[in-house]
Amino acid sequence: MVLHLIKLSVGTDSLADLAQWQEGQVKSRGRITHTTRMVPKRTQELLDGGSIYWIIKGYILGRQPLIAIEPFQDGEGIGRCHLVMQPGLIPVAPRARRPFQGWRYLKPADAPPDLKAGSGNFNEDLKRELAELGLL
Repeated sequence: MVLHLIKLSVGTDSLADLAQWQEGQVKSRGRITHTTRMVPKRTQELLDGGSIYWIIKGYILGRQPLIAIEPFQDGEGIGRCHLVMQPGLIPVAPRARRPFQGWRYLKPADAPPDLKAGSGNFNEDLKRELAELGLL
């Protein structure tokens, strides 16, 4: 059964901002990763087609498929985990979400749908407003 993660993208203002930051990661590391302290226990479900859904400024705005989960120990011997993602952000229908620390599991039934091709050309603020009105 597929399972997703949901995570706040701290310090980014838009999907374009997150994409630009990730481009820097690809140039310096050759791949896109997010490092977290907690290792997900349901890795098989996450790697069976799961994605990370990104919350930006209080809204779920995009997702990225997970391709690997790599536990490791940092230089101080503390266990950590690299969440390795496929390049490219997939815009989703904006959905309000309160902030939280770390990541959470997200069931497929609770995940917002991907935006159809061509509907991602709106300004992200406009998409948020349309979503609040139930029009998107």
